[in-house]
Amino acid sequence: HTTHQLKRYESTRREAALLLTAMLLSVAICCTLLNLVFYSDVWWSFFIGGAMAMLWVWFVPPLLSRKLFIWVRLTLDVLAVGVYILLIAIALDGMDWFVGLALPIVAAGVLVIPVLYWIIRTRRCSLLVSAVLVLLALGLFAVLTEFLCDRYLKGVWLPGWSMVVLASCVGLSIPLIIVRRVPSLREEARRRFHM
Repeated sequence: HTTHQLKRYESTRREAALLLTAMLLSVAICCTLLNLVFYSDVWWSFFIGGAMAMLWVWFVPPLLSRKLFIWVRLTLDVLAVGVYILLIAIALDGMDWFVGLALPIVAAGVLVIPVLYWIIRTRRCSLLVSAVLVLLALGLFAVLTEFLCDRYLKGVWLPGWSMVVLASCVGLSIPLIIVRRVPSLREEARRRFHM
């Protein structure tokens, strides 16, 4: 009975992957045909096709393979974003901003996301600790993004919006750290939030 349910589950996942692939491909083809017939001077369908390919990478491989490690999936997701941005850069003759700005930001994402997942997984972090690590990583990634943008656009780093993001992430982390450190609060959180 369990084997039959597992086979049915796998079959449903394959059918969902096929349906999603057909939907994304249909959008890309329809937009390309519309672009050819009505707006052939501007190839905007190129961007739609790239977005559909990126969405395919995000959603279809996890449906087809349950054995795909999540850090591999996350890395592929970030790389798909990078390739999509590269397509935009090629289409708009913008390799300068791609190499100087977009590529370093995507590379940071490819580095940060798997490392964060690896730390959480190997340390067997609790939900609270994992939430704190994710919040702090988001805050630091915002600072890194602003640093790269400022260095590319202005030649000098002028901390601004990223400090607000970092402060918010730290502010959200402090109560979680307190709950994690105080056993009575931790038990109350477990009871109330079913953690």
